[in-house]
Amino acid sequence: MLKLYETRSRQVLPIAGRGGALKIYCCGPTVYRDAHVGNLRTFLLSDLITRAAILTGLEVTLVQNITDVGHMADDLEDKILAQATTESLDPFVIARKYEDRFHLDLQRLNIAPANSYPRASDNINLMIAAIEKLIEKNFAYVAPDGNVYFDAQSFPSYGAISGNRLDALKPGHRYEYSEDGTKRFHADWALWKLARNRTEMIWQTPWGAGYPGWHIECSAMSLEFLGDQIDLHIGGIDLRFPHHENERAQSNALIGKEAVTHWIHGEHLLFEGRKMSKSAGNVLLVQDIIDKGLDPLSARLAFLENRYRSQMDLTWASLEAAHSTIKRWRTLVNSDLSTSMLAPDSEFIDAIMNDLDTPRALLRLRAIEKSGALTSAEKSAIFRSADQFLGLDLSRAPEKKSLSAEQSQLLELRRQARAAKDFAESDRLRGLLEESGLQIKDGPDGQSWD
Repeated sequence: MLKLYETRSRQVLPIAGRGGALKIYCCGPTVYRDAHVGNLRTFLLSDLITRAAILTGLEVTLVQNITDVGHMADDLEDKILAQATTESLDPFVIARKYEDRFHLDLQRLNIAPANSYPRASDNINLMIAAIEKLIEKNFAYVAPDGNVYFDAQSFPSYGAISGNRLDALKPGHRYEYSEDGTKRFHADWALWKLARNRTEMIWQTPWGAGYPGWHIECSAMSLEFLGDQIDLHIGGIDLRFPHHENERAQSNALIGKEAVTHWIHGEHLLFEGRKMSKSAGNVLLVQDIIDKGLDPLSARLAFLENRYRSQMDLTWASLEAAHSTIKRWRTLVNSDLSTSMLAPDSEFIDAIMNDLDTPRALLRLRAIEKSGALTSAEKSAIFRSADQFLGLDLSRAPEKKSLSAEQSQLLELRRQARAAKDFAESDRLRGLLEESGLQIKDGPDGQSWD
């Protein structure tokens, strides 16, 4: 049985599902820019959990929302409207552009598609109905400024996920961006905001023309598309508070019980020792990895080298090492395909089921790779079986490229220089070969290249 660390209980718990089925909701992207690899690490988590659950025999339904309205930046401007201004495009053109690029990046990392990708803008009616119900049940109110707010104090168990208690949240704490002073309590958050001077991405409601708050979309859509009992809710650790805390309050208030059984969070990703940010100029995209000549699945393997709930530091060196490992494993898998896939290796599976201990699972595969007790056909079969979870496309035949006439000539000249012990000339030729795209290795049997 799969076990995962559950944020609300602070325990590693068995994930059983109900009736052989597992319903998962994963917070999706705000489609105003390309998703960087830190964002994609979270979406890989939902893919890994799905693959592991399927290995246990569960039938998985995964829903992942697309936020294309309502996500406000620090300066209280909708992130998509801001990007639309920057690119001089209609905001919905911006949203569809980056939504398409998001799906392309998922394909590049071999992240299986969700069963459904509901868009916030297509489900405004669900949000309006949810807000009306929250007002009716006295969990929300219309403020004097016309905006609708959730009454945080009406939900006694607020803070169960993050540990942030309402009585400890001080005014001005960055738990909710809001420019007004008409809320009953400083920790209340907007469910619906009036348009005022805003002319795009607005909808008519009983409270006037306006747009939804960010948090209400996930409550409305998760309950609509998965029902009132969601087994797993997945997201990055940065969403634990306030987004998931607010979402839990809304959803539970709507249905009168705990809507989500398990809250699962993936940790932060650093790049070259620093948090990725536009201001720091170190945002890494999947396209950047491809432009470096690396297989994009190198990022997937690099992520697997670390536990999902541990902060990790991605580097170019780790991506290059992962690229080399994938090439080596594809060579191993394709060296002998005479044996059908074997049953999954028990030690590998034990590691996966124990809270996705992917570093230990990879150590097991490396031990199998080096084993002298297994044939090449057996190793190939074991790796193909493991790849049902790893998703590294190991059955793909390694790409073979022919040497150019110039490269062949340089290799021969370097062989001659080494034979004549002209090491200065050998080094010069090595530099030319590496500039041409070859990797050169020297060993007891002479030079080799890749």
